[in-house]
Amino acid sequence: MRKFNRVTSRRKLFRKSLLTSLIDHKRIETTVARAKEIRPLVEKMVTMAKRKDVAHFRLLCAKLPKHAAERLYHDIAPLYVKRDGGYTRIIKQATSRKRDAAPLAVIEFV
Repeated sequence: MRKFNRVTSRRKLFRKSLLTSLIDHKRIETTVARAKEIRPLVEKMVTMAKRKDVAHFRLLCAKLPKHAAERLYHDIAPLYVKRDGGYTRIIKQATSRKRDAAPLAVIEFV
């Protein structure tokens, strides 16, 4: 697990905001480390949303803001019903961030 130079509570909030942004926009540009960190979390959440029962929806609501959980449950998960996994892809960019030269990547839904 990457720590991103944050204490535990801030790190959880940071991951939650990245997940929410990805669900809202379906594609975000971030650093490679951040993309690799949220990928397994998104995959597990899509799998939970595919199950289509109240218990899993409530688990999603506990981990995400309600609007993001609803969007994932009603809009995104039905697209992947016949797919067993691999809901996201990470595309590394040729450029890096100017201020610290961190390698950039795009994470998006397939």
